[in-house]
Amino acid sequence: MAWWGALLIACYAPVLAHLVERWINDPDVGHGFFVPLVAGYIAWGSRHALLETPLKPNAWGLAVVIYAAVQLLAANLGAELFLARTAFVISLIGIILFLAGTDHVKILAFPLFLLFFMIPIPAIVYNQITFPLQLLASRVAETALTLLGIPVLREGNVLELANQRLSVVEACSGIRSLLSLSFLSLIYGYFFEKKIWMRVLLFLATLPIAILANASRVTLTGIIGGYNPELAEGTFHMAEGWVIFLVALAMLALFHRAASWIYRVVR
Repeated sequence: MAWWGALLIACYAPVLAHLVERWINDPDVGHGFFVPLVAGYIAWGSRHALLETPLKPNAWGLAVVIYAAVQLLAANLGAELFLARTAFVISLIGIILFLAGTDHVKILAFPLFLLFFMIPIPAIVYNQITFPLQLLASRVAETALTLLGIPVLREGNVLELANQRLSVVEACSGIRSLLSLSFLSLIYGYFFEKKIWMRVLLFLATLPIAILANASRVTLTGIIGGYNPELAEGTFHMAEGWVIFLVALAMLALFHRAASWIYRVVR
């Protein structure tokens, strides 16, 4: 196992180094640092089940490793980072299958699945998601500000207020909180919920919660900026994002409690 692990790291060292660099420089995927740590912790918690399960090496695992190697080669030739990075996780799954067998892969299925969340989504998919989220956050913020009696004019993703102009850029689209919240919802569900359907429901709930939280952030920025435009940017704006994200986590927990209560009442 050590030999295969060393080979895996050696083959994918450039890919992993570039991935870590992306985590450092791109706030949208900064949660990537925590993904392997959390996945490793969950895998460690399954160590007793792994030790009690007999090893049944499966030759199909070698086929999976070879497939991942071909995918890596094709990704390098086509400069496709997403395929190169996912090939690492696929190789890891193949090695476990080849050395330990199907039962061990089943035991480690959840932490192995979590590893895909450390990989940034493809740029073409990212661009298709962010702009609609920008427009949606702008619309919701426009409606909220109008209801609060604050005059606002929206042009696309730009909000014109009396003394400032707010542009809902990619960083404020909500994709950052959506990616991080999706990952945390899986962790939350794993530790605090046993029902599979409820875990799926929590994961699906992250989309409306992230959209609502981000729209609230844009609305709050417009309100605060009406008193002091300097507070709508810089350190205060960044701190506001962290506070809103914590509120989104609280909303996820409250949704879990509400869904559980409804389930008990209906049942």
